[in-house]
Amino acid sequence: MWKFTAATTTLPSKIVARFRSVRGGHRPAVACAGVLRDPVSKVEPDVPVHRDLCPGARDYHTSSGQSDPLDYNWRARSLLWKAALGTLALGGGIWLFNRPSLALAAEAQPNKPSKKDDDILARAGRHRPDLPSYSYDEVSDHTSREKRIWVTFKEGVYDITDFVDSHPGGETILMAVGGPLEPFWDLYGVHKSAHVFKVLEDLRIGNVLPDKDNKQQLHEVVNYFAKEPKRHPSLKPHTETPFNAETPRKMLVDSFLTPNELFFVRNHLPVPDVNELRRNHTLELTGIGLKRPVSFKVGDLKKKFKIYKITTTIQCSGNRRTDMDKTKPVKGLPWDIGAVSTAEWTGVKLSDVLEYIGADESKVSHVIFQGHDRDIEGLSYEASIPAATAFDPRREVILAFEMNGKELPADHGYPLRVVAPGIIGARQVKWLERIILSEQESMSFWQQKDYKIFNSSAAVEGGGVTAKAIQEYPVQSAICLPEPGATITDDYLTVKGYALSGGGNGIIRVDVTIDGGLTWFEAKLHSSDQMIHREWAWTIWETSIPLPKEHRGEIEIAVKATDSSHDTQPETDTGIWNTRGLLETKWHRVKVNVDTRKQR
Repeated sequence: MWKFTAATTTLPSKIVARFRSVRGGHRPAVACAGVLRDPVSKVEPDVPVHRDLCPGARDYHTSSGQSDPLDYNWRARSLLWKAALGTLALGGGIWLFNRPSLALAAEAQPNKPSKKDDDILARAGRHRPDLPSYSYDEVSDHTSREKRIWVTFKEGVYDITDFVDSHPGGETILMAVGGPLEPFWDLYGVHKSAHVFKVLEDLRIGNVLPDKDNKQQLHEVVNYFAKEPKRHPSLKPHTETPFNAETPRKMLVDSFLTPNELFFVRNHLPVPDVNELRRNHTLELTGIGLKRPVSFKVGDLKKKFKIYKITTTIQCSGNRRTDMDKTKPVKGLPWDIGAVSTAEWTGVKLSDVLEYIGADESKVSHVIFQGHDRDIEGLSYEASIPAATAFDPRREVILAFEMNGKELPADHGYPLRVVAPGIIGARQVKWLERIILSEQESMSFWQQKDYKIFNSSAAVEGGGVTAKAIQEYPVQSAICLPEPGATITDDYLTVKGYALSGGGNGIIRVDVTIDGGLTWFEAKLHSSDQMIHREWAWTIWETSIPLPKEHRGEIEIAVKATDSSHDTQPETDTGIWNTRGLLETKWHRVKVNVDTRKQR
């Protein structure tokens, strides 16, 4: 029986054996969120490949954080399978292509399903009398291009052979060849969508006969997200599994610090079992320059090192993606302006810990962080920051164990997480269990293929290896109040929002306009007395603008911020648009209805 449990994330040996047989090799299965990926390599496909970006895929590397040179040859051999059907397998966030021109988001859009969608969901995998039927033995015999590659879903049989080359996603689907897709879909329910089911049904070739002899291995449905924490109902979810939700815009500026319960949530994988972490968590530091690994319990960190409190804002690099999508469609979770929040974090400086264990900065180029959140193969979420940032005490990177004076919540990394001020949230690994000192940056999917920006004209993302991983974010601002569509009847328009910039750059000015930029009003800034060049938290701003007398109609409010480096936000997406919708920083605009005649 195939049995997957939340605690046991190792794939059954039969599946791995089948995958290796199809792949023609015995290299390790390379995955993140269960989606298999080729390692980053200098070997490029001989045809343009769209680099679909999955926040759940991970590339193989050795325990020291160095890439495995053998992987280059492995990847070259695997080009035939480069486009394996990863999204149909699971890979949260991968984009599914039925044909080169058809892209479907695995990062589900929060649109209400149509009647047609409901029909597709109901029909997918059901018996179809117009198609032939095949036994499980026949299905299991189709595991190669020569014999064709078949998979099953419910009562359906699907031939994915011709689909493989056109799909640039992960390779986990190859573990399902000759068998069912369901084991892989248990981990990422986001794939059980009308979009994915329609593509799947287009590949349908038949029905699977009843398993009278019980030859087909049974599949037990498992909820990998059964131990997820409870969330506040005011959060605005975009996906439930894994859970991703933003802070409502009004609540962003209700206070300088965001309450823990309302802090935006960005999870790439299931939340680890808090009870297990409470019993067994240990932080290990290893890598170049260390004679042996060094381990600490959270209690050890509290006793051995000075404790600091750092107030910093964490922002997802996809914040405001919906704005960029209005310019031209992009891929990813449809974040509005609420993928950003601020907290006071309590912990110890990473620089102090590195000094204590004898780490030599001259030998280290990157510091890699691994979390306890794992994919179906037991591989951890992983990211890295430059050693220059990690070793510098003035950058105030901390290993945090408290958030706003309370124990870290489960969604935010209990019992220990990285807080790296001025850097995008993807690098601030939660549920931290391992730190690796390395000559190379993390070879994980999230470092090498996701959270990168490509040329604005690149519809095909062929530059994944050359594009640099995002670390610090550019200057940003957003309008939180009034909300879009609000009706204003007062003589003055009160506008309130946030502004921030990466790398410690402070906000020196916020300007607001209601006439397309012909006239600007400078906002009052509330930055909580931060140091201007070590300003890790956002600035809350507010202004009141006089409205035209006897005016009735729509007005568009726009805002732009300028930081201490005198960088300011661009007016449009021209030049910054990218297929992943990352680092959207153009002027933020909100349209409201004005009727000042009601005051007469």
